[in-house]
Amino acid sequence: MNTVAFFGARMVLYKLSFSSFISRKLCDYSFDSDRSDNGFQYVEEPLKRVWGYSDFDSSGYGSHNEERFSLRQRFFENVRSDAARVLDILRQDGLGFDAKAALNELHIKVSGLLVREVLVGILKNINYENKERSAVLGYTFFLWSGQQENYRHTANTYHLIMKILAECEEFKAMWRLLDEMVENGFPTTARTFNILICTCGEAGLARKVVERFIKSKKFNYRPFKHSYNAILYSLFVVHHYKLIEWVHQQMLVEGHSPDILTYNILMYAKYRLGKLDQFNRLLDEMGRSGFSPDFHTYNILLHVLGKGDKPLAALNLLNHMKEIGFDPSVLHFTTLIDGLSRAGNLEACKYFFDEMIKNGCMPDVVCYTVMITGCIVGGALEKALALFDEMIAMGQLPNVFTYNSVIRGFCMAGRFEEACSMLKEMESRGCNPNFLVYSTLVSNLRNAGKLSEARKVIRQMIEKGHNVHLVSKFKGYRR
Repeated sequence: MNTVAFFGARMVLYKLSFSSFISRKLCDYSFDSDRSDNGFQYVEEPLKRVWGYSDFDSSGYGSHNEERFSLRQRFFENVRSDAARVLDILRQDGLGFDAKAALNELHIKVSGLLVREVLVGILKNINYENKERSAVLGYTFFLWSGQQENYRHTANTYHLIMKILAECEEFKAMWRLLDEMVENGFPTTARTFNILICTCGEAGLARKVVERFIKSKKFNYRPFKHSYNAILYSLFVVHHYKLIEWVHQQMLVEGHSPDILTYNILMYAKYRLGKLDQFNRLLDEMGRSGFSPDFHTYNILLHVLGKGDKPLAALNLLNHMKEIGFDPSVLHFTTLIDGLSRAGNLEACKYFFDEMIKNGCMPDVVCYTVMITGCIVGGALEKALALFDEMIAMGQLPNVFTYNSVIRGFCMAGRFEEACSMLKEMESRGCNPNFLVYSTLVSNLRNAGKLSEARKVIRQMIEKGHNVHLVSKFKGYRR
């Protein structure tokens, strides 16, 4: 067992075994810099400030505000209407139809909002069968809109069309677009890097992307401290842990010192690579460098302790957090419970679940789902169902993952009728089943020899638009 020490104010030594879980907060860090220019929702706030909304209708100001609100609504509605007309024309593109000429005949004003609406509309409708066509339509509109008077593409527009090309697996076209973007003077950002790295499944190609951005002199890495953190975070998101190690070494060669974000990402990577001694050394180094554990560091440590089935050490760490004024959140408790459930310690899960509530942290849908999943994996279906009823009574609506766990639990217990009823219940509650839910139910029905019931569910899947997955996974069970 390795001893992990943090050197800082009142920090305690803990013995840890390893398995980690990075926090949802860190994972939710947004690269969506698209918000700066074109999105409807990001335009409304500055407009509100300009118009000076008031809750009072004194001296006629209320009526002016209502009029301005109406004008704004009409503006957005007109843009959406124009975008719908553009999409209708693009869908007709083909032999004997000149989409660019038809677009010109619309005589619409091209703006950043319109271009975003159209490209997002194309992106949302990409599927397995229309990838090639979607790429053509997206690029056709991108070229046409860029040629219109009084309009110029932005970096965010390039990001959108790059994302369309990435989704359509048109990687060469995406790289050419990146070159064009740079040639036209647009800075590459963390968002640009993230789009590229997410499409590079092969380690060699990923290394190429990393090297290009490390050498780039026009890499705008905000909101990160420096370009290395932007790159490290993107690599973390797509699980390129070995590349994280390499980038860290390049970072040190260039004279950049790690900060708390760097350490958190590095520690997680070292854990995932099974390099536990290096994980410990990073913790020691972080303390010697003057960095105290933050929200995410504690989250990693709690899951490490949970997965290692060390509930007493976890309790000591939670108590220490409270002693130094760092109150554990629902996320910290959920992370610990998730680790303990994976270790199969349902008794400890229940203890910390109750402790969380005693500490004033009310469990959310994620926490309930973790508890329910742990109970089902541990063969405690009735406890899981009791928690399921409790979460609804507490006003926490189950999500698709909650339902998937419960359906799985019914199937494991051979209660297939109740599993199918649960599928209907989730739809009645407005929670649409995804392919994972259907797959869980169909696979278990099929394995139990209930082929007619499985086919019925498959037909329902087809009606919901999951045909793409059916072709490869359930091809032999549709008759």
